[in-house]
Amino acid sequence: MIRNIIFDMGGVLIYYSPARFLDLLSVSEEDKALLFREVFNTVEWFRMDRGTITEEEAVAVMKGKLPARLHGEVDRLIEWWKLELRPVEGMEELLKELKELGYGLYLLSNASLRQPEYFDRIPSSQYLNGRFVSAFYQLLKPQHEIFEAFLEKFALKAEECFFVDDSLANVESAYCLGIAGEVFDGDVSRLRRDLNAVGVPVRIGQN
Repeated sequence: MIRNIIFDMGGVLIYYSPARFLDLLSVSEEDKALLFREVFNTVEWFRMDRGTITEEEAVAVMKGKLPARLHGEVDRLIEWWKLELRPVEGMEELLKELKELGYGLYLLSNASLRQPEYFDRIPSSQYLNGRFVSAFYQLLKPQHEIFEAFLEKFALKAEECFFVDDSLANVESAYCLGIAGEVFDGDVSRLRRDLNAVGVPVRIGQN
């Protein structure tokens, strides 16, 4: 029986799109491509999420590979939530309903040490029983170890959990440990149907 629902953050509770963040900057298409390559598509970005490099160290490496004219844009992208933080439509209502039904609700997110600075701005955050942010444990999805550490921290049983993430690799890794789940594609109505299918009685037809 499912008793707990685990949510990813970016792509599930909030929209997260590096391309969108780049579009909010006043730079050329050529510079957008350069910034994407040297900021988002770097080992340093993932090491921040793993918590094995400081933001200052990551920024220094990124700026070292970019022309001086783009250094200010690196600072802006590192703090992407100040550019735009949009909740996924329908998720707040779903979490509120799940909470009222008595389910345990948890966050399991790959994010940097600065995640607590902005997470409370996400409306659905108020319904969570607990949060597990990768950087604080120096683990990263889809490692099996992060799921094991998450279950241990909150004393949860894998077979009683359902995991919602926008990454196939992350959901598959959870399945390997006995955690059922869904690859979320932005369709909250579909998620509601799939929760119904595993015995979670949320309303159908709600966004």
